[in-house]
Amino acid sequence: MKTREGSSYSIFYINKSCTFCFIVPQRDLYILLRSLLVFVIQTDSTRVSFWVPESILNSSTTEMVVEDESNEMQKVFHMKGGLGEESYALNSKSQSAYLSRAMQVLDQAVLDLCTAGFPANSFNIADLGCSSGPNSLVAAAQITGIIHQKSSQLGRTPPEFSVFLNDLPGNDFNTVFNSLPSFQEKLKTEHGQDFGPCYVSGVPGSFYGRLFPSNSLHFVHSGQCLHWLSQVPPELRDKQDPLINKGKVFISRTSSPAVIDAYKSQFQKDFCAFLQARSEEVVAGGRMVLQFRGRRLEDPAPDESCLLWDYLGLAFQELVSEGLIPEGKLDTYNTPYYEAFTEDVRAEIEREGSFAVDCLETIVIPWDGCNGGVKQYDRATTARNMGKAIRAVNEAMIRSHFGGGDVEFVDRLFQKFGRIMVDDSKEVEHVSIVVSVIKKQSTV
Repeated sequence: MKTREGSSYSIFYINKSCTFCFIVPQRDLYILLRSLLVFVIQTDSTRVSFWVPESILNSSTTEMVVEDESNEMQKVFHMKGGLGEESYALNSKSQSAYLSRAMQVLDQAVLDLCTAGFPANSFNIADLGCSSGPNSLVAAAQITGIIHQKSSQLGRTPPEFSVFLNDLPGNDFNTVFNSLPSFQEKLKTEHGQDFGPCYVSGVPGSFYGRLFPSNSLHFVHSGQCLHWLSQVPPELRDKQDPLINKGKVFISRTSSPAVIDAYKSQFQKDFCAFLQARSEEVVAGGRMVLQFRGRRLEDPAPDESCLLWDYLGLAFQELVSEGLIPEGKLDTYNTPYYEAFTEDVRAEIEREGSFAVDCLETIVIPWDGCNGGVKQYDRATTARNMGKAIRAVNEAMIRSHFGGGDVEFVDRLFQKFGRIMVDDSKEVEHVSIVVSVIKKQSTV
């Protein structure tokens, strides 16, 4: 089977019991196919069926691979897959805590949407930046469950659901798809055997560009993603005259105003691009609930935002002093990450103009949120768990920049991170922003 809509292609993933569909922008096609072929080689009982247009196969290398920084970031940035000790799936307890505390805002947005007249016969949900592990399907389960229950209460026939799980092509979609049978069974157990149907598809690609057809989505959720930028700010990677954030991997108290401004400018561009893309895809009256790391203080470099990155920078500096990495290599490593001030987020939404802010709140979790709510852990255990959490997110980028194959180098880096964190006495809360917005009626 083959379909084509614009510059996106449908790829069908087939195993013995079920079929899943990837909707893939052309720019990401080859990255995904490479990942699927690796999976086929490693798995005897699975086959992958896909169709590639002859025009693509005959394209030049220049057309297939775009060498700009944003596309390069898409290739190297992904959470650590699988279910191992250092995987994101086992080291995302803080993200789970944020999601849990944002649930009231999510629930209210869904209920308001039902009251306004949605859903119709079919209801399309996108979860942008789904990653892998236990958090990937939590929002989808909550949204579909509320709509099913509310429809029944109002005497309406519940809609059919389409859930689109999006992340960059390097994401561990295999782990997500392997969890789908238990996800479907849980929905029927909780809501009755008449629940659904609920169709789940993977949509690899950057959410800073278009991913879906126009006016096709009723609800968009994104959890703990929009603090990740599409690229390192250009000013910090200028090959002729780059800004140097000496000895640091992110904004710090010692960062120059120019470095801080470059990060803020990149966030503003990316967030505007995100809103513009979604403004084309979300129907009028549709909702988005977005949750991401942010600041409750106007100060651009509070400890709440920067302390853990400072620890990581100090760990890198020790590796430099030991001669394990060149100083220039550290000076050119910058994390594509930014925690925006709450009022800046509101201002960007209002400036872009397609969505109305319904609710904007901050969520705070404690210093030791990485422990999953267990309070009896000492600082050494918290430091070890925090190191695993940061490594699960950053390892791919670190290894890409400093030289890929040396796992011992990354081990040593995070051993130093843990010791530096234990030796310090500071404790800071971790802040996240949750914003609920409504797509405005078109004035055209």
